Amino acid sequence: MAAFRLDLIGRYLKPHRRTVLMGAMALVVVNIVSVIIPLEVRRIIDDLQEGFAITDVMRQASWIVILASIMGIVRLVSRQLVFGVGRQVEVDLRQRIFDHMLRQEPGWVQETGSGEVISRATSDVENIRRLLGFAILSLTNTVLAYCFTLPAMLAIDPGLTLAAISLYPVMLGTVRLFGGRMMRQQKRQQEALSSLSELIQEDLSGISAIKIYGQEQPEQDAFAERNNTYKDSAIRLARTRSTLFPLLGGISSVSLLLLLALGSGQLEQGTLSIGGLVALILFVERLVFPTALLGFTLNTFQTGQVSLERVEELLQRIPMIRNPTTPLILETPLKGRIEARELRIRYDKSKTDSLSGLSFVINPGELVAVVGPVGCGKTTLARALGRMVDVPRGQLFIDNHDVNDLLLEDLRSNVALVPQEGYLFTSSLADNLRYGDPQASMERVETSARQARLMDDIRGFPDGLETLVGERGITLSGGQRQRTALGRALLVEAPVVVLDDALASVDNKTAASILSSIRAQQNQTILMISHQLSAAAACDRILVIEQGRLVQHGHHTDLLAVQGPYRRLWEREQASDQMEAVA
Repeated sequence: MAAFRLDLIGRYLKPHRRTVLMGAMALVVVNIVSVIIPLEVRRIIDDLQEGFAITDVMRQASWIVILASIMGIVRLVSRQLVFGVGRQVEVDLRQRIFDHMLRQEPGWVQETGSGEVISRATSDVENIRRLLGFAILSLTNTVLAYCFTLPAMLAIDPGLTLAAISLYPVMLGTVRLFGGRMMRQQKRQQEALSSLSELIQEDLSGISAIKIYGQEQPEQDAFAERNNTYKDSAIRLARTRSTLFPLLGGISSVSLLLLLALGSGQLEQGTLSIGGLVALILFVERLVFPTALLGFTLNTFQTGQVSLERVEELLQRIPMIRNPTTPLILETPLKGRIEARELRIRYDKSKTDSLSGLSFVINPGELVAVVGPVGCGKTTLARALGRMVDVPRGQLFIDNHDVNDLLLEDLRSNVALVPQEGYLFTSSLADNLRYGDPQASMERVETSARQARLMDDIRGFPDGLETLVGERGITLSGGQRQRTALGRALLVEAPVVVLDDALASVDNKTAASILSSIRAQQNQTILMISHQLSAAAACDRILVIEQGRLVQHGHHTDLLAVQGPYRRLWEREQASDQMEAVA
């Protein structure tokens, strides 16, 4: 597993190997210069013992300043190079994840959970960026620091060197102990902040319901509880930090005091020069930061490798619904003939078929209704036509082309699917209407709005088509949202329009007017899935589905003339309408 993780790190860094190599070379230069400076300080101090002139002091000081400046500039370059690689990998990885998510089928997002997917695309990618930037830089710098500094210290005095660094394992253990606790506390703080943000977002979206039911006080109490949870987690993290850093400073101070105590005795004995002692002090100070940082680096490295696996697991998932290896190239526009041949679809983890042997033919330009009880498979049929679910080969055809042989973009540009809950973006009405064709002219936008019987509503809006609909279209009524989604589908002028209960929130008169408008202005095949039998009665044909099978089909009057499922549904709807009228 560790080798696999290192292989992943190498794969992510491979496109940036030149930059990484330059950063590593810069770190080597930094560490060489950082060793030269204390040795030069030792030489200068020892030389000054025999007498000096101010010009000599200024010249030597200038030399040290030059070396320190070179080290600072090269260190800056190394950090920009290595941190830049981490940032570039982060940008590229986020783009890859986003592109990969768009290729997945909708059901996968629902099963996995949007929160989990977002977490991998944000928090895990940030952890990878820290791994490939901060962690690799710190690990490399620590290794180089010890490789170059320890030999120089041992050459000056082995005993003092071992005594000075004897407390460093304690420092490293302290950082590892507190670092793990800090990471857990920081995670809990982020989770508390996320929970707080979710409550704010939910309450802002449902502010009307809160006002209607007078639930301001319970929501205030819930917010106060989550707010206090976030405060407590933030305070615990601050306490840990305020304990750790003074503790590290104390350990490094003890190490320095130990060096001074033992070194002063050797100065008296004459076995160590003043310059040598000063150089050892500088070397000890030089190793404090990399040693303390090593604990954080190891924690970051471990967290980053876990995130690497989580992100890689996401990227390695093969979409169930994807383009064919040898797609059929459409040479002529589709006319809209739909045929199902014993269509069978079963969802994952389901024990029964949602569609079990469904067969029918819809000719181009027909207006056909699909009705049936709840759960009979109507929505599954709608989703199958746009390949939103996995469709078995040889069972569903458009213009005698198997839907599995068509490129997804070709199929979906020819099948306009309008779901019951049409998603609207936080933008203007015009932008939502032209979402399927962002370059559409305002004339086409207005035409699609008229077909969807939306223009009368738009005239009543203060900014007309430029009116902002709010998050998820919250400023619109249910019927207006549905008609906006319908207008968006009509604008792309697809030969097949599938209305998945897309007129459920409009009255029967408006629904009939919309269908009449579509048929009059565009020669499209319309498949209307609906529970409103009064709207279905105006269609050319009606398909009645029960338990995933076609049990009846024909015109409204023909179906009413015989005892069967359609007649029972019609009588039930009429009785419900009468009860509502009496009430």
